[in-house]
Amino acid sequence: MTVEYERRGPVAVVTMNRPEYRNAQNSAMTYALDAAFTRAVDDPEVKVIVLAGAGKHFSAGHDIGTPERDVDVSFERKAVLWWDHVGAEGGDQRFARESEVYLGMCRRWREIPKPTIASVQGACIAGALMLAWVCDMIVASDDAFFADPVVRMGIPGVEYFAHPWVLGPRAAKEVLFTGERFTAQQAKEWGMLNHVVPRADLETETMALAEKIAVMPRMGLALAKKAVNQAEDLMGLRSGMDSVFGLHHFAHAHNAEVSGGDSLGGQDARSMRDASS
Repeated sequence: MTVEYERRGPVAVVTMNRPEYRNAQNSAMTYALDAAFTRAVDDPEVKVIVLAGAGKHFSAGHDIGTPERDVDVSFERKAVLWWDHVGAEGGDQRFARESEVYLGMCRRWREIPKPTIASVQGACIAGALMLAWVCDMIVASDDAFFADPVVRMGIPGVEYFAHPWVLGPRAAKEVLFTGERFTAQQAKEWGMLNHVVPRADLETETMALAEKIAVMPRMGLALAKKAVNQAEDLMGLRSGMDSVFGLHHFAHAHNAEVSGGDSLGGQDARSMRDASS
């Protein structure tokens, strides 16, 4: 199973389960995550949802090179009302798919009416940042590291472009302009993380936070979450993200024109991994 689901009292633990590929996210994982989150929302006994990654790493981001990459497979669309990307061509295909599985799904998950906590260890790279950022809180181990190296592809950041809001404008520019890794402690100083804990204590500390939140009334939590999300949107998060999504696709199109049809600017999973090391 690409995603495991476990309920521990009032806490649902949703775990990405492709450790052999550092939990790289293919579409099968995306829709399995959505099903798990839906299950947790529909369960009246669940008060808090924890998102974790099996193995040494939280996630290496989008699957751009494993044997189970399923970019040409159709799934039942959940996030946006648009046509299927399979059978479409060029920018039509990429826009349709990324609107659904990347930007659309992340926006859908940001609006889950129950508090969500990302529990992050090891690598949290590019598309993995999106999964952590849609969660309400992030608890990271002291060995966690983060990066968004996609400017190396000529692309201005991942599809769910929350960088200026979660990092601040100057830190966002440093992260994007250099593409280098930053540590859990640096992320905490920039305000991206709630807590940094020893690796051995990550699960325990995450569950302790989840259980503390779980004693609060469900409706109060849902409304408090909506209030903060609405304030972020009034500060431009949603409209800013829309504008950058257009730049993101312009970058793919530019790459395809100047790189013989390669929309990733000559980069692959290995080169991107090495770039952020």
